[in-house]
Amino acid sequence: MNSATPPVNPGKDGRRGRWDGHREQRRAELTTAAIEAIRLHGPDVGMEAIAAHAGVSKPVLYRYFADKSELWLAVGQQAGATLLEAMVPAVANVREERAVVAAAIDVYLAHIEADLNLYRFVVHQPDIARHRNVVADVMDTVASGLARIFGDRLRARGLDSGAALPWAYGVVGYVQSVGDWWLRQQQPISREALGDYLTTFLWSGISGMRRAADIPGGLAAHEGWGETSEHR
Repeated sequence: MNSATPPVNPGKDGRRGRWDGHREQRRAELTTAAIEAIRLHGPDVGMEAIAAHAGVSKPVLYRYFADKSELWLAVGQQAGATLLEAMVPAVANVREERAVVAAAIDVYLAHIEADLNLYRFVVHQPDIARHRNVVADVMDTVASGLARIFGDRLRARGLDSGAALPWAYGVVGYVQSVGDWWLRQQQPISREALGDYLTTFLWSGISGMRRAADIPGGLAAHEGWGETSEHR
């Protein structure tokens, strides 16, 4: 008996590849339609309204997304990618480091202010949040992009770029938390004022780390931690 692996049918594989490509394209189109429906009908929009807006039946929609949580994940990923696409050029074109932080914050606040329904759909979904942490996924997307920019800036100055990722996550997490409060309180202060407050607070920490990088012994020496008891 011949135990060799049977040859692959190239025609069959080609058809499967085309189907996979079509499926991904269709999912992307339906995700875009879902975002449009969310903006139109609000964050509590149901699958039936999303399907109607996309011009398909609910069974067709469920053919591409097993349930609402899977669609939620796709919407969140696309929202995060869109935010990053806006943030990268805004930040990359700024030369002064404090302005980099200010630009990143302003882009984020402007996005959530202008797209409240989409923001609330992505961030406030208690009924399906236990299934997938899409908020963390969006934060990963944005923080990773911001970290690349921070890392480039640090390396250009001859500094250790190891701080880039924690700085990026710190900025994203802090700004997301405060921005959420700002929206829930119906924007009690202007976006410009909030951005300035956040930038001032965050920049004091980042600039302190940058100064410490130029001090022999690093941050510990700067704070006096590098001294032994006999030198105190």
